[in-house]
Amino acid sequence: MRARGQAVAAHPLRRHDDRPAPALSVVAPCYNEQEGLAAFVERMTAACAAVAGDDYELLLVNDGSRDATWSVIQAMAAGHPGVVGVNLSRNYGHQLAVTAGLALARGGRVLIIDADLQDPPELLGELSARMDEGYDVVYARRRTRAAESRFKLATADLFYRLLGRLSDVRIPRDVGDFRLVSRKVVDRLNAMPEQDRFIRGMVAWLGGRQTEVLYDRDARFAGETHYTFGKMLKLAVAGLTGFSTVPLRLAIVFAAMGMFIALGVLGYVLWGFMTGNVARGWTSLALIVVFFGIGQFACLAVLGSYIGRIFIEVKDRPLYFVDEIVSGRKGGAP
Repeated sequence: MRARGQAVAAHPLRRHDDRPAPALSVVAPCYNEQEGLAAFVERMTAACAAVAGDDYELLLVNDGSRDATWSVIQAMAAGHPGVVGVNLSRNYGHQLAVTAGLALARGGRVLIIDADLQDPPELLGELSARMDEGYDVVYARRRTRAAESRFKLATADLFYRLLGRLSDVRIPRDVGDFRLVSRKVVDRLNAMPEQDRFIRGMVAWLGGRQTEVLYDRDARFAGETHYTFGKMLKLAVAGLTGFSTVPLRLAIVFAAMGMFIALGVLGYVLWGFMTGNVARGWTSLALIVVFFGIGQFACLAVLGSYIGRIFIEVKDRPLYFVDEIVSGRKGGAP
């Protein structure tokens, strides 16, 4: 079944299927994944069948891809009864694509996984076994990361260390969005309407019983990574400003440092005036101006990041719009 031209916003929640909810949902955001999508669907559906039989749904969320990803998703939905295709109206970014999938996911448990096959679908069995022990969230923690540059590894390590130091909640290190979450956690995530989303931080903030499963992250199955340095930097800023007020308090530290330095310089100038040893030249003045200028710009940058978040939130726009939902099942779309 197919629904065309349907603008489905995040609020209010619309369901794509009126049948009984499945035991398992899988949410997979897709952006320019035409080359590897068939392999992902084959491995993911096999993993789902091993855990839940045919009582599952696989939501492939097309995040405004520029290649033939949506056509491939349509073909996958037509050929696989458990596959549901969700076409967003434009590219909203990874976090909102995941959010769209979570809003439509109906399963008692929901797996979040990327479609590039860096995260192995076969880990679903181990994640499910741990959740059977009574956990609300089972996240996959990277033990190794194949085919990633030293720069990316170093910057990722720096980000997680910095986030761990500054965050008001404990966010696990070396953990992305690859995780299995309970229905309770999904419902609570869907009730959080914030615009600039950092899902792994939001899940950590929710609390509950959470545990980890270690795994080795593979290289991309096909194509190139779409997570550029700019996107990683944006996500890092969202994580830091969304879950910590420490950067704001750093402005106070800068101001205090500036005050003490200014008092020291004032004392030095007065001493030189009284002793007749007046410093000549502009070096000391230039250093003082540069120091305070850098401090002011740093404070303005931090304040600007928080004010930007406030600006985005107060507009209260829908998080995303869905143009089309496709499913091979009868009655599978609104």
